[in-house]
Amino acid sequence: MTTDITSLRPPLTRLSDDESMFRGAIAELAQGEVRPRVQQMERDGKIDPELTRRFFEMGLMGIEAEERYGGADGTLMMVTIAVEELSKVDAAAAIQVDVQNTLVLYPIRTYGSDGLKARYIPRLTSETVGAYALSEPSSGSDAFALQTRAEQRGDDWVLNGRKMWITNGAEAEIFVVFANVNPSAGYKGITAFIVERDFAGFSVGRKEDKLGIRASSTTELILDNVAVPAANVLGTVGHGYKIAIDTLNGGRIGIGAQMIGVSQGALAAATAYIKERQQFGRALADFQAIQFQLAQAATEAEAARLMVYNAARLRDAGHDIVREGAMAKLFSSQVAERVTSLCLELFGGYGYTKDYPAEKFYRDAKIGTIYEGTSNMQLQTIAKTILK
Repeated sequence: MTTDITSLRPPLTRLSDDESMFRGAIAELAQGEVRPRVQQMERDGKIDPELTRRFFEMGLMGIEAEERYGGADGTLMMVTIAVEELSKVDAAAAIQVDVQNTLVLYPIRTYGSDGLKARYIPRLTSETVGAYALSEPSSGSDAFALQTRAEQRGDDWVLNGRKMWITNGAEAEIFVVFANVNPSAGYKGITAFIVERDFAGFSVGRKEDKLGIRASSTTELILDNVAVPAANVLGTVGHGYKIAIDTLNGGRIGIGAQMIGVSQGALAAATAYIKERQQFGRALADFQAIQFQLAQAATEAEAARLMVYNAARLRDAGHDIVREGAMAKLFSSQVAERVTSLCLELFGGYGYTKDYPAEKFYRDAKIGTIYEGTSNMQLQTIAKTILK
């Protein structure tokens, strides 16, 4: 069955002419070049390198980066639009674009020295995939309990440790890595480094076999006496925790965009199906019970979309978005779970098979409540902003 997701109405939030044109270009890319590759990428468990090349070619891997470094000089709202549109077709392809922009380029653009910006941003906008390495085997929600250590030796910092759950790990050549230079200082010893894949002692370990977003690589990183030039410290020594928090605040908007795209893609597929599927001599869409379920799901999906857009607009305007980002990520991921579950049920038994798209949307949605801060961590963040 062919599903035309472009038949969905555009969001009520006003977009500029440039943003509307950008949305149209990404929708065309998603339909024409991502969709034909989805099933094969899902089976292979990796993104088609040709698709990654197209992302670079279209400027999607450097949306907010400055033009002088090869970027598009865009906004977080444009990143949100791109991730949303791609996620309507494949959340795995979308997360490659999301991580590149919100978790890799953002901290380098914001905290990097002029030398680091000149050395790494042109590569990241033109040809090189990046990754963000904070999580560890014993450091998930308690992100600042990380065990990776950095010791200064001459002009280098020597890193030792393991990282887990690293998105884009298999493809990345440049990594933003967090390590503690002074464990006795707790989180105030955490420092951010830019590490290259070919640095001696650095290796990519096990690739996870996941429930959803299967084409997106999630790997382990191993750092065995990796010498990193002192010039590759991002920001200042001991301020890595601030960089991590600030980066993740914006990253949550990217995950929110992914989740609203997944919700919309699932709704479009289910809507097309219930119009065609006949039961008791009538299309499923003619039954009021089905109509009401669909209406409720669409309403929640639109509410989530407006929350995500609002957070992106606020960030672009220079406002603090700790609360808004957490709320957008929390709500959009909860909505995606509910919407994709309903859409799978509307397909009946067919929804449980890989012949139809509902089961993939359902599997892809689950990660939204886990990565870049679990739902419980978002609730904790929101509560703190209310009670402070």
